[in-house]
Amino acid sequence: MISVRRAAAALAAGAVLSTTAAGVAAAAPSPSPSPAKLPAGLYGTKDPTYDGVWRQSLAFLAQRTSGIQPADQAVDWLLGQQCDSGAFASYRPEPGKPCDAKTMLDSNATAAAVQALTAVQRRSAAPEKTEKAAKAGAAWLKSVQNKDGGWSYTPGGPSDANSTSIAISAFIAVGEHPGETKSAEGKNPYDALLTFALPCTDKDGAGAFAYQPDKTGKLLANADATAAATLGGLGKGITARGAQPEQPPVCTDPAKPAVDRAALNGASYLAAQLAKSGHLTTPPMPGAAETAELPDYGNTADAVVALAAAGAKKEATGALAWLEKNSAAWAEESGPAAYAQLVFAAHAMDTDPRSFGTTDLLKGLNAAGPAPKAPDNSQASTTDEDEGGFDVWWIIGIGTVIGVGVGFLLSGRKK
Repeated sequence: MISVRRAAAALAAGAVLSTTAAGVAAAAPSPSPSPAKLPAGLYGTKDPTYDGVWRQSLAFLAQRTSGIQPADQAVDWLLGQQCDSGAFASYRPEPGKPCDAKTMLDSNATAAAVQALTAVQRRSAAPEKTEKAAKAGAAWLKSVQNKDGGWSYTPGGPSDANSTSIAISAFIAVGEHPGETKSAEGKNPYDALLTFALPCTDKDGAGAFAYQPDKTGKLLANADATAAATLGGLGKGITARGAQPEQPPVCTDPAKPAVDRAALNGASYLAAQLAKSGHLTTPPMPGAAETAELPDYGNTADAVVALAAAGAKKEATGALAWLEKNSAAWAEESGPAAYAQLVFAAHAMDTDPRSFGTTDLLKGLNAAGPAPKAPDNSQASTTDEDEGGFDVWWIIGIGTVIGVGVGFLLSGRKK
């Protein structure tokens, strides 16, 4: 998810993002270190052009899952990146300069920032300002919703599963009903997600989601999009915890498809992919000397979160163990967003991120930015903020999937 969005932003700068581009983006390397001095308060040391707001937001969310409050300097940096419209670009090197028609607005960065600001609001230096910024970001997302109910990476493009899913989680974070967020044609985000779902009869991608249809309109299974849409379809986000009761993921095509059923089908696809080698893989970059598929650490972590949220922690256990054993070097090289992804996986599986294999994920994450605030022991608990707005400021219900006969958590969606 992280590598796809970072590289997709770079691709969008020159052309409309396509399904093919999204597939290539998953294997794209991180941007090279910036030659210029990075702004104070920003997490990470690499060029923030395509992921500055994104990695800052994920860092905040990962910290809040463990009760850590980022420094006010870091929060101020994120607030300063917002345009007057409420939108965020991937990164604004001159935040004092107003956004204009040339500013490339980023729905993914905006949705992530909405969640991050909501999560840190209570202990920020200016809680009212932070809350106002989060709501303004959500309002901007509504203003650029596509007719089909979904969102594209940049306004005006065709909807994609990833952008639609993270928009859903942004609305949940600010206490709004995604199902009531309708386009001019009466479509909501869940309507859009269903258009990316592959049926259980699909030979190569049973139950999966596509990022977008290809040029011929065909849906091609995409693990990254499936992890995002599984969470979105369940009304959850990247800080989701494991659902109870646990259930084995099964793919079923009912006569009348529902988005939560499609989400569980997505979980079944992810479980099948992880069962092959214990982790997801990505093809090498075009022209690379190495032709073998490479481990995909980020999307494996995303798949662990999605499976846990769908009640399939058992199916995610092997992948989590693989990450604990193999991901340390990747996280250190990739930076704060990578550390955050691993924290989310640990959080979803009730594993201590401070002892993730041989790695203290939170130590690595905290070191990537300004020192966090000291713990506030006056708070009785941080668990009410663990989800950064998920499953707390929303009513949690337990439903039963017809035809499966097992329970799963339904949150973030008004029936």
